[in-house]
Amino acid sequence: MKNITQKLYLKYTYIFQKYGVKSVCFGLFLMMGSVFAQTSPLTLNKEEYFEKTGVNILAFSNWYDGLFSDSKISGIEVIHHGVRTVTNGDVRLNATPEQWDAIPTFVRREVDRENNRIDTYEKYPDYDFEYMIRAERDEDEVILSVHLDEPIPEELKGKAGFNLEFIPSAYAEKTYYMDGEGGNFPLYPHSSMDKDTSGYTAPKPFAEGKTLVVAPGDPKRKITIISDEAKLMLHDGRDKAQNGWFVVRSLLPENKTGKVLQWRLNVNSTPGWSRKPVIGHSQVGYHPNQEKVAVIELDKNDSPASRATLYKLNEMGEKVEKHTAALSNWGQYTRYKYLYFDFSEVKEEGLYVISYKDETTAPFKINEDVYEKAWHPTNDVFFPVQMDHMLVNEAYRVWHGASHLDDALQAPVNHEHFDLYAQGPTTDTEYEPGEHIPGLNIGGWYDAGDYDIRTQTQYYVVSHLAHAYEDFNLQRDQTLVDYDAKYVDLHNPDGKPDILQQIEHGTLGLIAQHRTLGRAIPGIIVPDISQYTHLGDGLTMTDNLIYDKEMDPLETDGYKSGKFDDRWAFTSKSTPLNYGSIAALAAASRVLKGYNDELAEECINTAINVWKEEHSKEPDLFHHGNTTGGTLEDEELKAAVELLLSTKDEMYATRIKEMWPTIDKNFNLHAGRVMKILTYMDEDFKQKLKNRVKDYKNEIAEHRKENPYGVPIGRRGWAGNSQIVSYAINNYHLHKAFPDLIDKEEVFKGLNYLYGTHPDSDISFVSGVGTKSKKVAYGMNRADFSFIAGGVVPGVLILKPDFPENKEDWPFLWGENEYVVNVGASYIYLVNAVRDLLNNQ
Repeated sequence: MKNITQKLYLKYTYIFQKYGVKSVCFGLFLMMGSVFAQTSPLTLNKEEYFEKTGVNILAFSNWYDGLFSDSKISGIEVIHHGVRTVTNGDVRLNATPEQWDAIPTFVRREVDRENNRIDTYEKYPDYDFEYMIRAERDEDEVILSVHLDEPIPEELKGKAGFNLEFIPSAYAEKTYYMDGEGGNFPLYPHSSMDKDTSGYTAPKPFAEGKTLVVAPGDPKRKITIISDEAKLMLHDGRDKAQNGWFVVRSLLPENKTGKVLQWRLNVNSTPGWSRKPVIGHSQVGYHPNQEKVAVIELDKNDSPASRATLYKLNEMGEKVEKHTAALSNWGQYTRYKYLYFDFSEVKEEGLYVISYKDETTAPFKINEDVYEKAWHPTNDVFFPVQMDHMLVNEAYRVWHGASHLDDALQAPVNHEHFDLYAQGPTTDTEYEPGEHIPGLNIGGWYDAGDYDIRTQTQYYVVSHLAHAYEDFNLQRDQTLVDYDAKYVDLHNPDGKPDILQQIEHGTLGLIAQHRTLGRAIPGIIVPDISQYTHLGDGLTMTDNLIYDKEMDPLETDGYKSGKFDDRWAFTSKSTPLNYGSIAALAAASRVLKGYNDELAEECINTAINVWKEEHSKEPDLFHHGNTTGGTLEDEELKAAVELLLSTKDEMYATRIKEMWPTIDKNFNLHAGRVMKILTYMDEDFKQKLKNRVKDYKNEIAEHRKENPYGVPIGRRGWAGNSQIVSYAINNYHLHKAFPDLIDKEEVFKGLNYLYGTHPDSDISFVSGVGTKSKKVAYGMNRADFSFIAGGVVPGVLILKPDFPENKEDWPFLWGENEYVVNVGASYIYLVNAVRDLLNNQ
């Protein structure tokens, strides 16, 4: 230790003297804090990141996924005492890049274990600019450096710089030292802004120097950056966009090659630190007759206890011990260890908590009615709030006005939109690019935390709500819907089942496309990013007047205006999308009978006619992003199933039998729906299906080996709650048909996962449902760090190589926190499926 101390003393003394830090004493303070706080060496571990106690420094383990440009998951990242606090360490072209600003192209990543370094090669093709970023261990620090074979291009001088982003939720209201001068990270942005000759604005740095100490008073967040030559500049990205982070930046020097920039990164480690255990359990609670297993998540360095205890809370607030049991060891998943605490034998109704070591959960219920109200917030609040083309009121609050009444203009040809839409070489309509398409300004929901009408989402919601109404007779009425007034009022019963009203609303949006254009279209969305990033009331995105290019921008006659703010309709033909749409229309036709007979008849006739038309010609297979439907075979099968259920016509059953290979190949997708048509199928089909279910049972068993939760946890850039809910719904239908093969617990596991039995935390992923639920989410009110009751977020994202994350203090990570209406619809179905199993067992 003495030798290391002397070496560090010399190194830091030289650095502080060279770069003018106000006193060597300050430098010695930093050095000694580093020496004596770090008790475990920094290593390049087998997962290919740098690690010591409480500290992980990742070097391009993750990459911009390309789905929505910069997702704040890439480059140099720091996971600090169990929390990812730093990301996007990379060369960028702006001080505080926004989501759609230019990002580099990944070339390759090389790990050199012998020399404890990771080299990542990247380029900006548009500028013919290539570079390499090296992350190299030096004792207890990581040296970050940028290397160039050629000097930076002329057009990037003064623009290209190395950035490192710090999340505001971890650092707002904390302090920093820059070259010995203290300051604080503001709770709300208020930087001075700079504007260049082109009109581009950017926040000026609020601190500059060569040595930055972040959060010196917080050992769990303290990070030191020392720049060898380049000036460090500290910016507040929130001045540019609400989802911005604090950015430390150094410009790349001009006319230099080789190692052109170097930082020393020292991330503080707390001796003996270990992440607190997480007791994963259902925040909603449990029915007395279901299995009750808490999954306890432990730091890999934690020493597990042997037992946990379930306490009942009596009316005096006292804890009464009800069950203590030995814990079973599941093993390791990602970076954590897992234990099981089984308290299934407890059936007495009441309020309970679980205690393990020093951790005790929030109270939860064991009760026969535990799921009776669990779907109400999604029905009563979330879906009404998401309704487009309507003013939505809740007591003293207006969620939004009647927006987008000026829908929509024909999208331009050969155009790729920034949000996964595209228009092909023709409009495939009678309308010219930019021409108003009448009749589309009715029905539909805001897709998610944004405001587009994505047809693929819309028909998914209509189908699932129709099945929920059909299978469970959901008669709840808490919402007034008045189409003449374009008015929705929450908590105001109007004598009509809410689910039927939502089905009608979605169906009106789908049928409008067929009425106007004769088919389904990919969707409707704003043309400009400045509108797309809009937060708040959707009404303020447009003036609700039809755009007239002959008018001046501020001119209006009360019906039209010269303001180009109308949404675009993307209209390229897609046979898969058409099939998906008519599947929903066919399902809606069944439940709308007796409620809106005229619409029900139009829906089934449209579905039949579109089916005939699509089978009379070659399919249209225009495909782009996630807006043009699934595969041709998958979407056709959906349509065949719903048309068979609605018409009982044997020709659809014949087509379904012909499509057995599609069912077999994508059984996870189709299992639930084919269970609904068994009565129309012959014995050969039924036997093939039963044999397939036997294989599926083995696939279910594999999930129990993959992770301790026994559900399919995905590893894509969008977390997996949607697929887990769909998985549980499939298991419900399979259990109903084959109870000897598929256990009902395989249904309950999916719901328990949503409610808190999942990695990273124990919160419910359904806002407003359960004792502790998601309160900071990516909805239209995300800038307020708030939530919409009943919304379901995507959930736990598994960052490569091994880090489960769902941030509850930062709403802007859409892959973890964005509400999407299709998951809300399938959630309503799943809760009622669980109720059905428990109430009718």
